[in-house]
Amino acid sequence: MFVKPLDHNPYTRMTNLADARIGALAIHCTDDFFADMNRMLQAHPAVWQEGVYDDNGKWMDGWESRRKRGPGHDHCTVRLALAGRIKGLNIDTSYFTGNYAPSVSLEACYVADGDPTADTCWHEVLASVSLQGDSEHIYAVADEQIYTHVRLHMYPDGGVARLRVYGEVVKDWSTHTGIVDLAAMENGGRALLCSDEHFGRMENLLAPGRGVNMGDGWETARRREPGFDWVIIALGTAGEVSEIEVDTAHFKGNFPDSCNIQGAYVEGGSDAQMAAQSLYWPEILPSQKLQMDHIHCFQDQLTSTGPITHVRLNIFPDGGVSRLRIRGKVS
Repeated sequence: MFVKPLDHNPYTRMTNLADARIGALAIHCTDDFFADMNRMLQAHPAVWQEGVYDDNGKWMDGWESRRKRGPGHDHCTVRLALAGRIKGLNIDTSYFTGNYAPSVSLEACYVADGDPTADTCWHEVLASVSLQGDSEHIYAVADEQIYTHVRLHMYPDGGVARLRVYGEVVKDWSTHTGIVDLAAMENGGRALLCSDEHFGRMENLLAPGRGVNMGDGWETARRREPGFDWVIIALGTAGEVSEIEVDTAHFKGNFPDSCNIQGAYVEGGSDAQMAAQSLYWPEILPSQKLQMDHIHCFQDQLTSTGPITHVRLNIFPDGGVSRLRIRGKVS
């Protein structure tokens, strides 16, 4: 196992196994007096609320413990949303300045059923590292083991705004015999590339449930030149598509005029190659007019292409889409 710090984050296209939206949960900590431990797992970037205080002190968007006045240190155990191999970490101290954790380490374990006990064997994934205030700390992890839980240690106390645990989802697809959402975030679907995400992140397309507002979707800037916008999605596993759902929830004056979807079975290649080659992928959904704030379901309109691993959603000319569902059978 090898961990190294990075000055940029190459893992944003991987699944965040510690994402609260898909079920990650902080199940125990030694102390979260100032800020609840589960705030650390929220998908949106940490925010600052000027002048906001609760009964215990300044409201902070993250996990924050009290100032420790004796021996020991604080730690927090997180049940990951999905079992997987950890490839990268982001330990974010945004807005924690005089109260951030000076250093941290991270352990992980695999528990087949339930949560860790006193007898659980933990593996060190990140040895103790120093942190800075109001900063993101990115680390590459070379570890092929599968984990279900992580435990973040703060030395001796303080605050962490966000914990991101990026990895590869490990799922037993042999048990899935019916129709599943092949693109769902909770099934390992990932947004890889897009033409623009000025107003809303592409990964929101794959989040559970319907969008809660217009910011909880993928939205591009207003296009002022010829062309159209697009996004490429890697499915959680190869499958044959039988139904597609395009949801424009909350997008009323800014939904796309129309869309089409292409798909292909992709076995490798660089991002640049995929972006170029995707222009020539077979069309699995011909051009369809869209409506504002509406769930569009397509079945009879689909063309058969056999098993696919990736789809490309094209929107004309621009605008916002809340959710994309690619349903089918696992191949």
